[in-house]
Amino acid sequence: MSKTLTILKHELRQTLKRRTFILVTLSIPLLLLIGYGIYQGVQHWTKPSEPEQRTVGYVDQVGIFAEYITQGSISFVSYGSDEEARGGLLADDVDEYFVIPEDYLSTGVIHRFTQKSEMEVPGTIQRAIQDFLLSNLLADDIGSELLERAKAPMYLNTVQLDESGEITEESEFSRYFLPVIFGMLFVFAIFLTSGFLLQSVSEEKENRVIEIILSSVSSRQLLAGKVLGLGVAGLAQITIWLVAIKVFAEVASVNIPILSDLSISPGFIAVGLGYFILGYLFFAALFAGIGSLGSTARESQGLSGILVMPAVVPLWLNYFIINDPDGMLARVLTFVPLTAPIAAMMRLSRDGISSLEVALSLLLLAAAVVFTLWMASKVFRAFLLMYGKSPGLKEILRTLRAA
Repeated sequence: MSKTLTILKHELRQTLKRRTFILVTLSIPLLLLIGYGIYQGVQHWTKPSEPEQRTVGYVDQVGIFAEYITQGSISFVSYGSDEEARGGLLADDVDEYFVIPEDYLSTGVIHRFTQKSEMEVPGTIQRAIQDFLLSNLLADDIGSELLERAKAPMYLNTVQLDESGEITEESEFSRYFLPVIFGMLFVFAIFLTSGFLLQSVSEEKENRVIEIILSSVSSRQLLAGKVLGLGVAGLAQITIWLVAIKVFAEVASVNIPILSDLSISPGFIAVGLGYFILGYLFFAALFAGIGSLGSTARESQGLSGILVMPAVVPLWLNYFIINDPDGMLARVLTFVPLTAPIAAMMRLSRDGISSLEVALSLLLLAAAVVFTLWMASKVFRAFLLMYGKSPGLKEILRTLRAA
């Protein structure tokens, strides 16, 4: 036991000193800070300025447009004739003017005059003129409250209902991005630490350092120490990430309302850590076995890709899992050990998995961990000192049967 602890401490120290591990661990908090700084900067630089006050002249040939001469930031000035309005425009007394002809009520045609070259009428000017005309046309027939509603008849508010008919206030960010974010965090955390284990075993084997180590400890003690040491490092890493996300969401939600939907409950963290620990042990055992099979570090890393590809299937199929977390596809991926950690975390962030499914998924994953650690220990002991070539599948199966 003491030798296992010694290896554990050594692997933990070596991992914590790795530049890659430090940079990746700090990357999430740093990216959150940088993203928040960019958001604040954009909000500050693009902060809408006070609307420009403009003066618009008009000639009323109908004789009913005399009130409501202020519409937002636009002020309207009445002229008695087209010639007077044109003189006011040339003297810069007004920015532009328009003429309401005598047949306006039957045609609706307005003649607008300006000295600027324009691709189209500015939206603020067009809305101000429309509101000015509408106010004067309806003022005598309806009250002021109805008049204001006629100018702005609708502010559309969409409400989403769940399957039971209850109102859900879930945002698009919470619905689509949170599951993918948590899934990717688990991918990085599990495969980074498992990858370090693979690299450590394969490099020690390639450099023949493993011969010196095995002269002092057993292969089982070596495997257990490496797996546990790197597991502690990975657990610290995912804890730092979750805490950083939680703190960031609470602080930044004041200025970024969308983050108010991001809630990480203690139960979510507890279940997430359970999936991380079992997921890490499962992949660490597989990677340790692969590291002992390869004749070189590069060959071992190539073999590990066979496991990585199926494990990230939930991320490829995230659209189906997110939109139907209770569907058959999501459930199957939750019970397959290779995909369970990522698929389950994506469903957990959507509240789309029952407690019974979580328990059964963790139980199956734990059973897979025990079986994989047993296989890895046999492969580790049998092929760790084999050099020159990698064993074939038949040789591996023969070794496992003999064990």
